[in-house]
Amino acid sequence: MIKKTLTALAFTCLGLPAYATEWTMSAHAPDGNYHTQNAVQFAADVARLSEGELTINVISNSALLKRPELKRGVQKGVVPIGEVLISALGNEDAAYSADAVPLLATTFEDAQKLWNVSKPIYDEKLAEDGLISLYSVPWPPQGIYMKDEVDGAADFEGVKFRAYNASTARLAELLGAVPATISSSEISQAFSTGVISGMITSPTTGVDSQAWDFVTNYYDVKAFIPKNFVIVNKHAMDQLSDKAQAALIEAAALAEKRGWELAIEATTQATTILSENGMTVTATPATLAEEFTGIGSTMLDEWKADAGTDADLIIKGLQ
Repeated sequence: MIKKTLTALAFTCLGLPAYATEWTMSAHAPDGNYHTQNAVQFAADVARLSEGELTINVISNSALLKRPELKRGVQKGVVPIGEVLISALGNEDAAYSADAVPLLATTFEDAQKLWNVSKPIYDEKLAEDGLISLYSVPWPPQGIYMKDEVDGAADFEGVKFRAYNASTARLAELLGAVPATISSSEISQAFSTGVISGMITSPTTGVDSQAWDFVTNYYDVKAFIPKNFVIVNKHAMDQLSDKAQAALIEAAALAEKRGWELAIEATTQATTILSENGMTVTATPATLAEEFTGIGSTMLDEWKADAGTDADLIIKGLQ
């Protein structure tokens, strides 16, 4: 008791809150990516709004926890807060794969609507696991990177194609490609060693991995708009003061609004950078666009079957 009182007195003398809490946050993307920059600003807002009662140290590039480990890591308290691709959780519950269904939501307006209708479903599932979602931020619409030019699905036959979740692996299979699960941080190595020769991902990930060093063609197919969300361990949040909890919620609202705006800006900027570095940036070839419609329909039917009533609720909310 005496030690705690002396510690509180020392903090007070330094002008700091008596019971300051420091969290470590696992962020997925590298420092230069807008997702991580937004997370760093979120942490700054939390410190400001809580008047120093809660500080968050953001560790980027999945250095603490890889994508498949993130949710369980936050549940177990390895870190109290972390960022993860929502559709990466599709293996445990198909409802999480909604925003990776091709052509279901291909504009930011539709992606926002999809988030609004799916968030209550996700919040209920997360609550069962002792987690809370704080905010979401979209990636740019997903495009296809290939070494060789393509006109249709026939050109993907046998191509080793990067997948980053179950949905993109299924998409690769339907194109006739061979999926290989590769994390964002391993893209460059995978291309240089011949593990993959094509992928579907955002223009920002293409810039982060300097895709122009390995491929020459980018097809802006706008297949879907996946999102990350930041989740927090509920028990850890409950241990915070009322002021710190309120700061966390207010900062999250700011981060979500800012993050969606950054995503829209980054889409144009990153696509331009791909072109400036010598990549051929084109719209979806007509044959591939027609085939993609069929693939999207197939994957939508499969997702509905897997996600059941959750899919019904989401689709109804989009209508």
